[in-house]
Amino acid sequence: MEGMILTSALIIWKGLMLVTGSESPVVVVLSGSMEPGFQKGDILFLHMNKDPIRTGEIVVFNVDGRDIPIVHCVIKVHERQDTAEVDILTKGDNNLDDDRGLYAQGQLWLQQHHIVGRATGYLPYAGWLTIAMTEKPVVKNKYLLIGALGFLAVATSKE
Repeated sequence: MEGMILTSALIIWKGLMLVTGSESPVVVVLSGSMEPGFQKGDILFLHMNKDPIRTGEIVVFNVDGRDIPIVHCVIKVHERQDTAEVDILTKGDNNLDDDRGLYAQGQLWLQQHHIVGRATGYLPYAGWLTIAMTEKPVVKNKYLLIGALGFLAVATSKE
């Protein structure tokens, strides 16, 4: 039964990836850098297509050398005429400076391949459990214990 649940979850995730065009169709906002628009703990739904990235869009991007994607607003787009590539500059709405300090050393712009998706919707505060589990290992262990006990109770109950 447990294997079936995990397989179903994987199939749903892969299906979402296909439908949204994003390698990560859902992300949790991990900081207050996008307040007041998005709060820490909000879940964002992402979509990615071939349309050009535009100023004002909320994007999720990866930075070379970092594991956790970042949710910020596009503040400047520079289209190169010679190569047709696009340079993108981002900033958190609640931050004073642009994100060049967050990018990889020596990197001044993001390119299209850094963008994971565009925010298309959100669910307020629904990601707090994820944050609690990553920031506080004791919470993670408690929920694993509760989940295991719940599974044992269901598995051993007589019908």
